[in-house]
Amino acid sequence: MAKRLGTSAGDIEQAAQALRAGRLVAFPTETVYGLGAVATNDRAVAAIFAAKGRPRFNPLIVHVTDAGAARAVARWNETAERLAARFWPGALTLVLPRAGGAPLALLVSAGGDTVGLRAPAHPVAQALLTATGLPVAAPSANPAGQVSPTTADHVAASLGDRIDIIVDGGPCPIGVESTVLDVTCTPPRLLRPGGVTRAALEVVIGPLAGPAPPGAADQGRSPGQLASHYAPARPLRLDAATVAADEALLAFGPQPLEGAAETLNLSPRGDLEAAAANLFAMLRALDRPEFRAIAVMPVPGHGLGEAIRDRLIRAAAPRAQASHHRVDALLDS
Repeated sequence: MAKRLGTSAGDIEQAAQALRAGRLVAFPTETVYGLGAVATNDRAVAAIFAAKGRPRFNPLIVHVTDAGAARAVARWNETAERLAARFWPGALTLVLPRAGGAPLALLVSAGGDTVGLRAPAHPVAQALLTATGLPVAAPSANPAGQVSPTTADHVAASLGDRIDIIVDGGPCPIGVESTVLDVTCTPPRLLRPGGVTRAALEVVIGPLAGPAPPGAADQGRSPGQLASHYAPARPLRLDAATVAADEALLAFGPQPLEGAAETLNLSPRGDLEAAAANLFAMLRALDRPEFRAIAVMPVPGHGLGEAIRDRLIRAAAPRAQASHHRVDALLDS
């Protein structure tokens, strides 16, 4: 079972030593908990894929302390400079060309020529990155395709027997993953809505291109783009106007539907920031065998609502039956 650490200086140094030794460490960011491995260590990165059961074609986000560390592994440009100056550290991932000779494991980019980079704002994440002294690849700390974790308990319940250390920094304040923006093209393309809103980005750099259509070549540039993702075991029914007695209800706003077996409200006040922070934890809480399904009331699509709806649509999508590619052979090579 994973060792549980706190956030003291000694605990952070112990976690950093584990990362430098090639071990897997889950840690909090302002978005969700990440499952970290040193991004320059091929075997450690492969261990992330094995622990999560993650498809090898799904790239990883690399976490760095700041823009200076990002420039060491990617070909920087003016758009990235403007965005990093405004939103880093924070919940924005920038997809850039890998720098020639960058020491990152090829598996980080799923064999591609780009890399997603983020400087997280969470003080525990920043302390861990600084103590480690190396870039850290870190997808969400949950089995592939399942609901992302926003507490250390979520990580322990789903991955506790597959990883080495969990750094418990309390609940994640934003609660949905980072926004992913491809800045290799003009205009930049929004690959995944998240903790930084489209409107905030467009204030800085102007209109964005929308997400790529399913199957497009640049879908492999970012995690979180699979049609079925962030999924609980119970089926989800979106934009519900009624609810059955054998369904759980994920409500939003001051007038939740009546008649559900159990109701949790993302935000009784209709606050999208509160709804984002509560989304994954409430999905987990309602994902129980006694409910036939989870009915979800409408959530508006503006601001953080775009990210919330993106996660809900993917969670409600038909579950892909294709097997996940395993990477055990890489661990043995």
